[in-house]
Amino acid sequence: MTAPAKPPASAKRSSARRLTQKISTTFVDATAKPKLSTEDRRALELDTLAAILPMDRRDVLATLLTDDDVATLKHLANEGIGDNSLRALASDLAYLEAWSLAATGGPLTWPAPEALALKFVAHHLWDPEKREADAAHGMPAEVEEVLRAKGHLRSFGPHAPATVKRRLAHWGTLHRWRGLDGRGSWCFTADASYRA
Repeated sequence: MTAPAKPPASAKRSSARRLTQKISTTFVDATAKPKLSTEDRRALELDTLAAILPMDRRDVLATLLTDDDVATLKHLANEGIGDNSLRALASDLAYLEAWSLAATGGPLTWPAPEALALKFVAHHLWDPEKREADAAHGMPAEVEEVLRAKGHLRSFGPHAPATVKRRLAHWGTLHRWRGLDGRGSWCFTADASYRA
């Protein structure tokens, strides 16, 4: 009696490969990270700043801020910026991003062009008397409606010059922290805002 022929080595390897594939599709890898949406991932990143940033704002910030924005805020927290300063910076950055989305249809660009900074000033520092005569003066109604509907704009009328100057200063500071020219040609608008 002859011994049965052994299957070739390649057949053993292919059957082992099929078994491995079957097992890997049958069982869930316990070490695999779940797939998260971009906003959920940002929210988890912002959780690391929970001691500084208010938790009720986390989800709003996650929808407004970009990955680079969150990375910048985390870097600042690690560098030891004061809690109140970081909260103010995050709040102003969230407002700037919300305004940019409403006014331009896209997030802030880095580096920001001078025209965008001037548009920000024009939308926030305007003459109430001129607005009565010309509805197009100041912030366009559709931009204002979007910001109000999302809870970013609560005041009526032009912003205080100090608020606009602070937001522009934070915008310039964020340029520097991102390694961009924070003293670009548009930084004069912070000084011009007081004259407006």
